[in-house]
Amino acid sequence: MKTIAISGSPRENVGKRDAKELRYEGKVPAVLYGGKEQAHFAVVSTDLKDAIYTPEANFVEISLGTQKIKAIIKELQFHPLTDLLLHVDFLQLFDDKEIVMEIPIKLTGTSPGVKMGGKLVQKLRKLRVKALPKDMPQTVEASISKMEVGSLFRVRDLAQGDFVVTNTPEDTIVSVGMSRALKQAEQVGGKK
Repeated sequence: MKTIAISGSPRENVGKRDAKELRYEGKVPAVLYGGKEQAHFAVVSTDLKDAIYTPEANFVEISLGTQKIKAIIKELQFHPLTDLLLHVDFLQLFDDKEIVMEIPIKLTGTSPGVKMGGKLVQKLRKLRVKALPKDMPQTVEASISKMEVGSLFRVRDLAQGDFVVTNTPEDTIVSVGMSRALKQAEQVGGKK
């Protein structure tokens, strides 16, 4: 799993006024959960862009003084009108504790149904995956190389490794439907 390094500065005061001052300075108030104690700190908002505005799942390595702590982003709060990042919650990672993350799906192969003129429809873009940090995949691969027109690829069809997908097994990830051109070709072919 890819890791993004950010540095944080500890917060002395915790409250609304302090948080407003931090945001005015271009920083974002943050909290680290999961350890023995919660850690309140501030991060420069531009340092978080690589970790937040990406379709990939990443770990974050936070430098707090002399400590380097591995974590994941658990929750983000944005301003409802300006989309300004208001607050970030991090969850500390431990090698022996399982975590749940949203992992992107990567479609592999070429569908014979699409080659015939079918339409590929991807219903899910991410899956909830539960695993130890060392076993967490960067992406979950779904092979569409055997999908004909009208076939579905569900969560239960995934090849699972050292991780568990917690989505409902009946959830459809991708399907190959009939395109308009293929329907018209069938109707014309059926009339002859």
